[in-house]
Amino acid sequence: MRIFVFGSSITSTYWNGAATYYRGIYKNLSHLGYRVTFAEPDAYGRSQKRDSDPIDAIEVKPYKSPADIPALLEIACKADLVIKHSGVGVDDEVLEREVLSCRSAFTKVIFWDVDAPATLSRVETFTDDPFRSLIPQYDFVLTYGGGSPVTDRYSALAAKACYPIYNALDPETHFPVDPNPALACDLLFVGHRLPDRERRVEEFFLKAAELAPDLTFLLGGEGWVGKPLPPNVRWIGHVSSGLHNVVNSSARIVLNINRDSMAHVGFSPPTRVFEAAGAAACLITDAWAGIDQFFLPGSEILIARNANEIVDLLRQTSETEAKAIGRKMHDRALQHHTYKLRAAELHSILQPYLPLPLPVRVPSPSEVIKALT
Repeated sequence: MRIFVFGSSITSTYWNGAATYYRGIYKNLSHLGYRVTFAEPDAYGRSQKRDSDPIDAIEVKPYKSPADIPALLEIACKADLVIKHSGVGVDDEVLEREVLSCRSAFTKVIFWDVDAPATLSRVETFTDDPFRSLIPQYDFVLTYGGGSPVTDRYSALAAKACYPIYNALDPETHFPVDPNPALACDLLFVGHRLPDRERRVEEFFLKAAELAPDLTFLLGGEGWVGKPLPPNVRWIGHVSSGLHNVVNSSARIVLNINRDSMAHVGFSPPTRVFEAAGAAACLITDAWAGIDQFFLPGSEILIARNANEIVDLLRQTSETEAKAIGRKMHDRALQHHTYKLRAAELHSILQPYLPLPLPVRVPSPSEVIKALT
């Protein structure tokens, strides 16, 4: 089956939190026999900061937007399935509208939302948003997370169907490695500086550092230059995907902070949760609904509702205990939350929508003998 994808980038994590998700999903779909073409715009400097080797059976098509879009659509319309991801970053409205021209008896078109809280908030607030009227025209909608709170909202907007495909672990990419003493710290947080994340980073991470001046904190991600930081916080800049393992393996404890919208909706573990699980790192997460659907609180993952609780966990959790929690999280992720399992789940969803292969007629024994004589 041929899939043509429009997404932000599968080759670069630079200002692009979805890259790990795309790599895990599409690599494992290719293992199931799908032929994937991923079109990504040459934008935001990502093509200059690629951090992925070529992925087997995935053809990457960088393009100039909007000039190259018509030619790409012509190719896309020959595929069995066309996917428009949210947040491509340039000419999203054009793509949301034009990919629907590919719909036919032979080609299905789906919208795959990698930031459903933001998309839904937009179309529910602005009823004249052009995408709102397009939702019912897609064959179905996939989401990066959100559970029933998201699928119910898409159903209310007349989506034909909506299925969540959650983030996961790719054990070939994220795994435990030897720590680097230069990256040692008591608490690590990696995340780009975004408007609906910055307040929560201040509330959870930076305040915790102020409350525990005797502990060491490491901050990774783009955009934090110029941000006032406590003296015990060290910023290390962009952390490319090739450095995730050593950074996570070097911290005593790793912190996850969901963006405001994701925390409010719940059921949306970001990629950093599974990247930490892959490294067998002990993880503290801010509280959100649905955590226990993925990991067992207190045993496989730690939960904090504010900076004071983060500091309490840092002081109460020894290095030995942290390692035990990290190993349990790692084991749970390998058993229940790999991209191989997510791809198999998606494969089962796609079957009713995709054309069946031509039936193969098996010749009778007499026909075989006759052909050989």
